Amino acid sequence: MKTNGRWFNSQEARTSMNGNFVKSSLLSLLAASVFTLAGCSDSEVGDVSLGLFTTKDIKIDALQDPVVTGVTCHISSIEANLDLSDPSDSSIACRQTGPITAEMLEAIDKSDSGEVIFKKSKSVFFKNMKLRRIYDADSKTLIYLSYSTKETSGSYKHSLSTVPLWETLAFKKPA
Repeated sequence: MKTNGRWFNSQEARTSMNGNFVKSSLLSLLAASVFTLAGCSDSEVGDVSLGLFTTKDIKIDALQDPVVTGVTCHISSIEANLDLSDPSDSSIACRQTGPITAEMLEAIDKSDSGEVIFKKSKSVFFKNMKLRRIYDADSKTLIYLSYSTKETSGSYKHSLSTVPLWETLAFKKPA
C-alpha cells in the first residue's frame, strides 16, 4: 500500500490506519464536546453562586420551544464547576411569551409521551437533563416536563410546568 509517496507493508498500513482512526476519533470527540459546551451557554440567563466554599452554582436557562415558539421555559439546575457529577434537581417554569397558533399545534407530537425538545448533559457519567413537551387535548394545555435520565437516591428527579392554551390564537375562531 502506498500512502503519501511511501510504500507500507500490510502490517504497517493497518497500524497507520488504526492510529489515524484513533486520532480522528479523538479530535471529533473533542470538537463535539466544545460545540456542546458552547451551545449550552447560549441559553443561560442567570448564574447564582451557592457560596465561597462550594464549586456549585444555580444556572438558569431560558429555552424557547422550537415548534411552539410562543412558549419560553426557564429551567434552574445545580451545576458543579469542578465536580465529576451534578445533582439531578431542577425546577421549571414555562409561560406564553408570544403567539401560539393552530399551525404550531398541528406540527407537534400528540402521543402520550410527547417529544423531547431539549437535552443537556449533566455529568460525565451519562446523566442527562431532558425537557419534554406533552399535549393534553382534554384541557387544551401544553405540559413541559424536565427530568433526569439517571436514578439518584432511589428517584428520578423531575419538575413540571403547564401552559394553558385557552384564548390563544390556536383556539380562537375567525370572525
